Amino acid sequence: MPLELFGAGAGADLVLSFLFLSYTSVIGQRECGWHRRESNNALFLIFVHTFKKACAAAYPSIEQNKIVWFWPNSEPQYKNIAMKRKPPYIPELDDPSYSSLMGQRDIPYGMATPKLLNFIADREGGRPMEISVQTLDVNGFFAKQESGNSKFIPPCIFYAFGGISGNNGSVSLVTPKEEPPRDVGRRMLLVFICIPVSPGKSRLIWCFPRNFGVWIDRIIPRWIFHIGQNLILDSDLYLLHLEELKILDVGPENWQKACFVPTKADALVVGFRKWLRKYSNNQIDWRSKFSTTLPPSPPKEQLMDRYWSHVVNCSSCRTAIKGLRALEVVLQVISISSIGVVAAVKQNVISAAARTAVVSMAVLCFAASRWLSHFIYKNFYFMIIIMPSDES
Repeated sequence: MPLELFGAGAGADLVLSFLFLSYTSVIGQRECGWHRRESNNALFLIFVHTFKKACAAAYPSIEQNKIVWFWPNSEPQYKNIAMKRKPPYIPELDDPSYSSLMGQRDIPYGMATPKLLNFIADREGGRPMEISVQTLDVNGFFAKQESGNSKFIPPCIFYAFGGISGNNGSVSLVTPKEEPPRDVGRRMLLVFICIPVSPGKSRLIWCFPRNFGVWIDRIIPRWIFHIGQNLILDSDLYLLHLEELKILDVGPENWQKACFVPTKADALVVGFRKWLRKYSNNQIDWRSKFSTTLPPSPPKEQLMDRYWSHVVNCSSCRTAIKGLRALEVVLQVISISSIGVVAAVKQNVISAAARTAVVSMAVLCFAASRWLSHFIYKNFYFMIIIMPSDES
């Protein structure tokens, strides 16, 4: 279950915080305080002692849309803040008639939301795309395009919706107690929750709810969808990482000197930058927790890593990699055993045709194990993608 925050109010600077819980073990090592119980994916905390300096703060929290949201302030006056100011609610994520498979990944750039808007605008299919921002205020912005509409909700939620809908997408702003209207026809949403956790780093939570083909998600395991979704993220990841560094060089207020956005498909990026300048002073207010400088670019293998940024936190991908690794070993054992049997058995015991068949099977199993090893590496560890030059 992903962990998210809420609390950046209207007119406030974009203030983000994150929760790091830990405990001191019996042997004095510092260890993570969040543990995952594999049987039901429940999270629980281990408390070793009650020394005040070692205790974690209790933040007001609420579970909504399969996400745990918390208010980043433990002062007593905020104890019941979740009753007064709830996070944005997207009813399709809780609607059983919609599929709602979620994914998450840590990405190496801090201002993730405009980058994802750019990603959406780039998928034009080779033709011009008409996008226009209709309204922009302290509560975000609303944009229209040919195939549907999209909305940015500060500080870090963006979603696009299309299909037949009688209320122009306003269903996604109802409260959890309201019953969302049943639309006729096919409908699909793109939901992105982008949480900057430190300068140059963000956590992305995504979901693509739809009310058709729901049975597919019950048959095909999540990790297969994650392979394709991670490939899309990887295709722009390095370019967007460099873009953030260049924007910092020229200054956030001069971002257009580092980015060329001439088309109508870039309206979402321009709209976000306008909102950020007007209501958040072009930056995230880290409240002195971090400096504004970005960390240096890591090696390519670390930048494009999938295992530590996604797989280790995804139960479906972790299960898949264990099963595929076991299958790889089985194929290698069959291959080696088959060759061993052929070598040990005398020539006149088995026919030449049988010997040829066993050797062919051994070769095929070995080739399959090598292919499987490459498949595991490129889809769960590191995808090799031709990257643009830093000078381009």
